[in-house]
Amino acid sequence: MSMSRILVRSHVHAQKSFFTPSTSRAQSGSVASTAAAASQTPPSPPPPSQGRWRHFLQTLGRVTLVTVIGTSATFYYITQKEKHPGPQLPFDPSKKTLVILGSGWGATSLLKGLDTSDYNTIVVSPKNFFLFTPLLPSVAVGTLNARSILQPTRYLTRHKSRQVLVIEAEAKEVDPVNKTVTLSDDSEIQGQISSTTIPYDYLVYAVGAETQTFGIPGVKEHACFMKELHDAEKMQRRFLDCVESAAFPGQSDEEKDRLLHMVVVGGGPTGIELSGELRDFLEEDLKSWYPELASRIRITLVEALPNVLPSFSKELIAYTERTFKESEIEILTKTMVRKVNEKSVVLKGPDGVEREVPCGMVVWAAGNTGRQITRDLMAKLPEGQTNKRGINIDDYLGMKGARDIFAIGDCTASSYAPTAQVASQQGSYLARVFKLIAKRDKLEGDLAHAETSEEAEKLKKQVDRVKLKPFHYSHQGSLAYIGSDKAIADLPIFGREWTSGGVATFMFWRSAYLSTLFSLRNRSLVAGDWVRVKLWGR
Repeated sequence: MSMSRILVRSHVHAQKSFFTPSTSRAQSGSVASTAAAASQTPPSPPPPSQGRWRHFLQTLGRVTLVTVIGTSATFYYITQKEKHPGPQLPFDPSKKTLVILGSGWGATSLLKGLDTSDYNTIVVSPKNFFLFTPLLPSVAVGTLNARSILQPTRYLTRHKSRQVLVIEAEAKEVDPVNKTVTLSDDSEIQGQISSTTIPYDYLVYAVGAETQTFGIPGVKEHACFMKELHDAEKMQRRFLDCVESAAFPGQSDEEKDRLLHMVVVGGGPTGIELSGELRDFLEEDLKSWYPELASRIRITLVEALPNVLPSFSKELIAYTERTFKESEIEILTKTMVRKVNEKSVVLKGPDGVEREVPCGMVVWAAGNTGRQITRDLMAKLPEGQTNKRGINIDDYLGMKGARDIFAIGDCTASSYAPTAQVASQQGSYLARVFKLIAKRDKLEGDLAHAETSEEAEKLKKQVDRVKLKPFHYSHQGSLAYIGSDKAIADLPIFGREWTSGGVATFMFWRSAYLSTLFSLRNRSLVAGDWVRVKLWGR
């Protein structure tokens, strides 16, 4: 009995011994597989806010990359297209000849919108470029480079459908009877032929005006003008010469004060902007490079009228005067210039007393007058040209008393102010007019060769339907920079006058001028100059 129990116990023990290792291994495998499964389990997702933020950044990065690449490609395409104009149609003897005198605002706006396939076009001007005159004061103090506001005339002509002949010459005489223009090359270098006469079928007279001195002694001899590019460059040289002469060793205090006194004559936008630019030059640059002289520099603005900026609202005039007072720019209103000497200017104040004011430089920005060729042309048409201020024009910008002559810009005596805005709109208007004239001329030519009366009647009706609309000027507002990164704006919005002044208006002033520039090249150069001055000064 005991023996059997022992055997049974031994058998049971053997079974236990036999099953224990395998069970342990099975349990170990189960634990290992559980750990492996745990290690293969994906991590828990991030919080929803982090996921949305990462997705936003990724999307923003992609959009920014696409925008940068697209903008760069577009910029490169436009620059190459402007740099490499395509082929043009040659002159067509069957087309009429259109002669444009001048390369200013009116002539350039006309040339930009003109369909040259309708005419054989000739441009005559002593300058082979267009000058963006509103930014000329910035060139005078070095804020902008001179080439940044120049647009070569041939840049515009080479991008037209038909060839345009550009002649760099001075128009000497216009014969309205024989319809000819006499030209002369007055440049420093001349060829064997320097004078010629060309015929025209239509003439656009846009020669502009010259600076009005009112016959005051010494203005032409001693003052700097602010109308052409060479005027701004001359003023810049003279201003720096005054500063350097004042810094010469041994110079007396009285002589330093004289040399560093700048007098600007003319309280219009040009005189105001030039005074503001001079103040910026002083504050942002000269105080660093000439600390011993900067406190002596004075700027005086002289205006004969009761207030500056007569075309602006009273609020903006008062704002400008307050800004100038804070900038220590002296304004002398109701003050006339009687004489300009080499080292002084004679002023007559509102009290009627004349006094001599020592100064280092006088800048003259006080009005326009007609050129000699304009006066000669008006003298040939005494019946239609009775206004001594300039050429009388009709509602279609045609010169009164002359056939097939149109006049635009500062050379005219219209009811509009002699501004760049007026001349630009007149040029754009004439481009549309010449398109209609070309259409009418073609129909009249077909009418002259009509073979049947029915065809002639049909063409006559078409000719009658070609009607010209009179010119209408749309005032887009007035802008002026007054220094200290501030500008003023007088804008018509929804039939009401909106006025503004300050830093925000200054940014609007810059963006408006950038958009008005004629090409991407000019916009890029001007914007680059502004950045350069902000980083490294003038």
